[in-house]
Amino acid sequence: MNAVPSLKASVSAAEWQARVDLAATYRLVALAGWDDMIFTHISARVPGPEHHFLINPYGFLFEEITASSLVKIDLDGNAVQKTDYQVNPAGFTIHSAIHMSRDDAQCIIHLHTIDGVAVSAQEQGLLPLDQHAMVLLGDLAYHDYEGVALDLEERERLIADLGDKQFMILRNHGTLAVGKSCADAYMRIYYLERACAIQTRALAGGPVLNFPHQGVAEKTAGQGHKGFDDNLGPLAWPALLRKLDRDSPGYKD
Repeated sequence: MNAVPSLKASVSAAEWQARVDLAATYRLVALAGWDDMIFTHISARVPGPEHHFLINPYGFLFEEITASSLVKIDLDGNAVQKTDYQVNPAGFTIHSAIHMSRDDAQCIIHLHTIDGVAVSAQEQGLLPLDQHAMVLLGDLAYHDYEGVALDLEERERLIADLGDKQFMILRNHGTLAVGKSCADAYMRIYYLERACAIQTRALAGGPVLNFPHQGVAEKTAGQGHKGFDDNLGPLAWPALLRKLDRDSPGYKD
């Protein structure tokens, strides 16, 4: 891959920080093994009134993403800064829908992991089998599969299905989480992906499952909602960045 010229001197300090945080999120997803080669997308809103957002250049592996390689686009999918790279149209459809309708969605993570897609294909969806699932179940939405997300008309249905939720399972497709920051969104997708992985393993272990007593899932969901709102993501974020500096340096370029 050719080196991408640094944009640090040509963007605001706020935008540069958003770029660094988003590049870090791509690298963390790659380290976790949640990437799907050059597919799926993570986006972050650029600070300011323009409603611009940053997304990956189509053709880069997540482990290659840097702060300067991210593409800045508007809600119509137009690049608003000179770039040599294109954006995946399906990524634009999903992310623009949420960015245009949810001011609180500063970062959106969409994945196609094996466990996430497996649960998305199960009729019952995510079950209250473990703590990771129960802390998010009260904040989880579903959206039916309509084909590859190239039809802009799907955005209205996606927005309606998501509502004010922070987690979504895209049926027969994958997982999605939104957050007030990259740190918040990453922690949310971590819990959703971990819950999906636990469910696929539990179901593979046999037909007899242990469900919590009545009312426990709802209690845990309330506890989880407070935990995320109390900045659980930013608490873990510095440690995650230290891991990146050791295992995947260069994201800040």
